[in-house]
Amino acid sequence: MLVKTKAIVISSLKFQEKSLIVKCFTLSSGLKSYFVRDAFSSRKASQKIAYFQPFSILEIEAVHKNKGTLENFKEIKTAVPFQSIHTDIVKSTMVMFLSEMLHYSIQEEEKNEQLFLFLETALTWLDHHDEISNFHLILLLEITKYLGFYPDLSDIDLPFFEMNEGVFTVFHNSTALSEHETTLLKKLIELKFDNSQKIFNVSERQILLKVLIDFYSSHLEGFKRPKSLDILKEIFS
Repeated sequence: MLVKTKAIVISSLKFQEKSLIVKCFTLSSGLKSYFVRDAFSSRKASQKIAYFQPFSILEIEAVHKNKGTLENFKEIKTAVPFQSIHTDIVKSTMVMFLSEMLHYSIQEEEKNEQLFLFLETALTWLDHHDEISNFHLILLLEITKYLGFYPDLSDIDLPFFEMNEGVFTVFHNSTALSEHETTLLKKLIELKFDNSQKIFNVSERQILLKVLIDFYSSHLEGFKRPKSLDILKEIFS
């Protein structure tokens, strides 16, 4: 079936010497993987590979056989031409980390239009702003709304957050955050991208990042700790 759709690049993996396997989150069909033959061998190789940087937003025409095998692009062009995301070292490190988080988080080949539109809007915001130190934290928390495990805010005034159940509680058990961690999470829940990015210091952001990764781990089967996490910590230290 020939499909025209927007697609967000989640990951690209070199295959043998000349080709790529590209995983995309598409507007029309959710998660799809594509085989790009001879990506490194043509005269326009660098131009072709540039399409497949983490979180590039593309307009694609592709053949979807929907048989669980690799699909094939027929045509690719940039849908949202970023100005800074792939050239600014902080932003590029951040999107590398976030795309890896999504690589381990979005596991089903099913349409999730609202998540796609949220990501597109968020990435466009990131490209146009410089105060971004909390962007990755806000994004990861917001994504849990679309993946089905956003914190239940019914009892948000209670002092502890229980990770497995995703609820605020009066009891502190082995899977609950400390009172300090819970207070930081409550602050994060209230934040939007346009809020002051200086609300947390470096150590508080590190605590929240660990909390969010643990939260993902407790709710997503097969979730892995991103390899790029250490690079992100170094950038923000």
